[in-house]
Amino acid sequence: MRQELLNAVRRLGPVLLLAVAATVMWAAWLGWDQHYDEQPDGTTTGPYEAWQVIGLVLTLLAAVYWAASRRHRAGAVLGPTIGLTVAACYDWSDDATGLFAVGVAMIMVGTLAATAVVSTAITYAQRDGRRIGA
Repeated sequence: MRQELLNAVRRLGPVLLLAVAATVMWAAWLGWDQHYDEQPDGTTTGPYEAWQVIGLVLTLLAAVYWAASRRHRAGAVLGPTIGLTVAACYDWSDDATGLFAVGVAMIMVGTLAATAVVSTAITYAQRDGRRIGA
């Protein structure tokens, strides 16, 4: 029983850790800027600036690299996907049009695809126990 519990923690721990980390990163990078900017020509942009999204992607990339390089492939793929999906759903759920569900689905599919590709590339680069650049 004790060994089964330890095995479950070893499998689910990285997934939960990265899910929480991704949610915190969303809040840190995107959670505080919630208004649209009106340009002089009358168009609106936002609510996020490009540098905020780039910052989120780069910090998530570091977390995915950390998990994938330690052979926690499920954590590297599922953790950020779950975390960003939950964060986007919470952040955008007050949308009166109901279109937030489309955006949340796009976040989920895009994150799942991107983390799968990145973690596969990291795993492939480290095959046979060698690290990248070694």
